[in-house]
Order: sequence, then structure tokens, then C-alpha cells
Amino acid sequence: MNLFQQDKLAGWLMVTITLISVLIPLCNLLTPVDSALHFSAYTVSLLGKYLTFALLGLSLDLVWGYCGILALGQGAFFALGGYAIGLYLMRQIGNRGVYGNPLLPDFMVFLNWSELPWYWFGFNQFWFAVLMVVVVPGLLALVFGWLAFRSRVTGVYLSIITQALTYALLLAFFRNEMGFGGNNGLTDFKEILGFNIQSEGVRSFFLMVTGLILLLAFYVSRWVVQSKLGRVITAVRDQEMRVRFLGYRVEHFKLWIFVFSAMLAGMAGALYVPQVGIINPSEFSPLNSLEIVIWVAIGGRCTLYGAIIGAVLVNYAKSLLTGWAPEIWLFFLGTAFILVTVFLPNGVLGLFRSQEQKS
Repeated sequence: MNLFQQDKLAGWLMVTITLISVLIPLCNLLTPVDSALHFSAYTVSLLGKYLTFALLGLSLDLVWGYCGILALGQGAFFALGGYAIGLYLMRQIGNRGVYGNPLLPDFMVFLNWSELPWYWFGFNQFWFAVLMVVVVPGLLALVFGWLAFRSRVTGVYLSIITQALTYALLLAFFRNEMGFGGNNGLTDFKEILGFNIQSEGVRSFFLMVTGLILLLAFYVSRWVVQSKLGRVITAVRDQEMRVRFLGYRVEHFKLWIFVFSAMLAGMAGALYVPQVGIINPSEFSPLNSLEIVIWVAIGGRCTLYGAIIGAVLVNYAKSLLTGWAPEIWLFFLGTAFILVTVFLPNGVLGLFRSQEQKS
């Protein structure tokens, strides 16, 4: 598949995302419930969730597909972004909680907390929460990446360390003493910016915003990988030692793309939480990060749009199979990953490319 064909396929995908982000909400809001053109609030929320996963898959493809860093902790950055917006949503509940405390969330009242922890301060402001959505995952990625890359930790060792980081955060956030809701996490959200978070208008708005951010993230990411910076990052993936010998500070390039990827994952988490209505420590599960790898592998890594396709395909199949036969879902996922690895090493897009070449 030449560059023109790739751009054409990416263009069609972006048009499809635009149509979904605009037409589906309009059909939900403007058409009668009994109309064939009407889409339910559930469908709107489900599509919004798929698009957040697409953004998450895109973030991993940047760091894995183009830089060769198999990060098994991408779910951690996703969850941190979700918790950042979740703190804001919890602060908006006010005295409408079960215990009627205007300052403390219900779980803190239940645990006999006397005051709000210092790290909750500022989250009553939307702008601060949005800032933390990218700052917190980015700062964690900066510190972790600086320590790992300057020590030249690579390959499977880096993958294991990223997964260990995710698991450590999982255990930490499960503790009630952390002040993030423990096992139950954060839920029972009421409103965002003064609007009812459960209303169909807000759900439709989130689908539009998610689609817009996904489009922006795709084009910014493509600009990055096609720039000189992107070419150096790809060279690091293919011949790291040779790039070092040419005088480039490899760890700086790795760190930059790692932090940028973490910020995108945090944005995906922040868009995900209002649409599903909950964030809890299970989002830190190492299994979730492994699933993200499978999305990118099935779609086709080092393409950007392949990660988007893979994320949507796998999660659509998950929605179907968990309703039909939930006990076989993980077997299906593992089998699909093995088959793709063996027969389609370039993912679904690799099959499309081969068909294009034959024709």
C-alpha cells in the first residue's frame, strides 16, 4: 500500500468518525423515539466509549508502533486521567450525596474522615481538573521514563517494569487510606458544568467532543511521526545503537514520545469516565493494558489509524460476546491475538494491504 492509498484509507476513516460524532447525536436529539433514524442514549454512550478506546489505542501505537517501546502500563495513564476528571465530578455532587455533606464525598463520611485531603483541593474548578488530566499522567511518565531510559532499560525488561508500575498503582488505589474511594472508586456523578450528566443532551455532547478530540489527536500524531522528530523516533526503533553513534540523545526522544503518549491516554480516560459514570481501581488492572496491546496488534501497528480500527473492532466484539457468552470472551481475545500474531503480523490492515497489492 503506497502513501496515497494510506492517506486515502485514513481520510475515509476520519470522515466516518466525523459522521458518527455529528449525525448520531443529532439523530438521538432531533428524531422521535419510534423513528428508524433514532439512536438510543445507550447507543450514543457505547459509541462514545468506543471512541475513547480508539484514542487510547492511538496513544499506544505512537510509543509501541513508532518507537518500539512495548509499554504494558498504558492503562495506568488512562486511569489517572479518569480519576482526575472523577475528582471534579465528585466535588460537583455537594450536599446531594447520601449523607448530605456539602464538602466530603459519601465514602469519606462513611470512613469518618474529618476534612478533605489536600490533593482534592482545586478539583472543584473544571479548568484545574482538565489541566490535571494531562499533567498527572504526563508527570508520572516523565519521572518513570527519565529513570528508565537514562538507565537504558529496554525490551522485555521495560515492559515488565511498566506493568509492575500499573500493578503498584492498582494496589495503592484499592486502599481506603488513599482517599480515592477504595474498591468502589468514584461514582454517582450528578452534573458537569451545571448540566445533568445523565441527560441525553450531555451524552450526545460527549460523543461529539470525543470524536473531535480523536480527530485532532490523530492529525497531531500523524504530523509528529512524519516530522523530523518522528523519523528519528522510528530510527530509534529500528537501529537504536546506530542513532546513538550519530550523536542523538536517544533517551530524550524516547522520553518525549512516552510523555506525549501518556497525555493522550489521560485524555482518553477523562472522556471515558463521564460517559460510563464510574472510575475504580480495576482500570489499573494489568489485563486492561494487555488488551490495549491486542487492539493495536489486531488493527495494525505503526499506522495510527490501524490502532483506531483495532480498538473499535475488538471492543465491538467484546460487547457482543460478553452479552452472548461472557465466559468465552477472554478465550476469544487470546485466540484472536495468537492468530493475528501468527498469520497477520501486520494486523487487519496488513491483510488489506496484501489484497491491494494483488489487485
